[in-house]
Amino acid sequence: MEAIKDFINLVSRPQIFFPVILAVFFFVFPPTERLLAINKKLGLYKLWTKRGGIILFSFLVIAFAFGLTDPHFTKIVTKPDNVPIIGLAFLVLFFVWYSMKQAWENDQRIASGLRPKEAEDAKEKILVWPDLVYIELIAIIGCTILLTVWAIILKAPLEEPANPTVSPNPSKAPWYFLGLQEMLVYFDPWIAGVLFPTVIIIGMMAIPYLDPNKKGCGYYTFRERKMAIAIFMFYWLVLWFSLITVGTFLRGPNWNFFGPFEYWDVHKLEALTNINLSDIIYMIWLKQQLPQNILLREMGGFLVLLFYFGCLPLVLAKSVFKSLYERLGVFRYSLFVIFLLMSIGLPIKMILRWVFNIKYIVAIPEFFFNI
Repeated sequence: MEAIKDFINLVSRPQIFFPVILAVFFFVFPPTERLLAINKKLGLYKLWTKRGGIILFSFLVIAFAFGLTDPHFTKIVTKPDNVPIIGLAFLVLFFVWYSMKQAWENDQRIASGLRPKEAEDAKEKILVWPDLVYIELIAIIGCTILLTVWAIILKAPLEEPANPTVSPNPSKAPWYFLGLQEMLVYFDPWIAGVLFPTVIIIGMMAIPYLDPNKKGCGYYTFRERKMAIAIFMFYWLVLWFSLITVGTFLRGPNWNFFGPFEYWDVHKLEALTNINLSDIIYMIWLKQQLPQNILLREMGGFLVLLFYFGCLPLVLAKSVFKSLYERLGVFRYSLFVIFLLMSIGLPIKMILRWVFNIKYIVAIPEFFFNI
């Protein structure tokens, strides 16, 4: 048992945990035809559409029950603040699986020349009264009973009056802001608190306008809207849901990482070895001091950003996104790829911090401008 717990603590380290999430995501939601073909060749879509999804979900339930045998795990997940996050995690995973199951089934029906299942069901006329009203009434009664029982069994997470001289350790924001708090580790506040949330929200809102594809309206499908669905799920699952999960269950005292079965030791200290890209270029590679001139000092970081936002969109337009570029046109493709690259910049920066200890690509503290 202890060996299993030690292994789970090991793979929960961000250097392993987050790259695995990214790799699994792009095989579960393949945004291109090539990845979609690999997905089908490996049979991963069957993992969603057949009994494999139920088996995986059951395995997660069993793993959670196994975790409750550990006192450290139980102490974290049974906190009144964290109980709703447990419910959120299981509900999100279940409904993502169920929606993808319906999408893959419709894709198979369309490929065989049939209409989507929703089109067949639409033949049956259902009245608002009494059918829909009865369903809504039953749902309201059920939610009321659930909240009443919840309020009786689970104590409200009320603490002592706030003391401005004493801060809790760890000091965490409400669960819906934990994603932003996690972003603050890797970026300056103006990027993590303003720019990235704006890009994520506007990016999700812009998907229907940037993608003129009329297919997939009124029925579940993935193949006909794979790019739009993959991007939306990337925003929702990777850039928001996973960060909330990390901030809730893996961030402990002093904002250090702790495994699910690891004791939250307030005295745990990790050496800060993070350095900027300019430090790597001049002090490690060139074996010399940093230049006094800001532009010369950060020239390497500016060149990286210029390639990332200036050259990479052109390379993608001629290779991976060639058909997408032809369909969207210059203007909509430019907006699409800028939103996409800014969003992907967050996990890239996180991996650079965890794996290579790079703090900033461009570091200009003289003007509070750090990327």
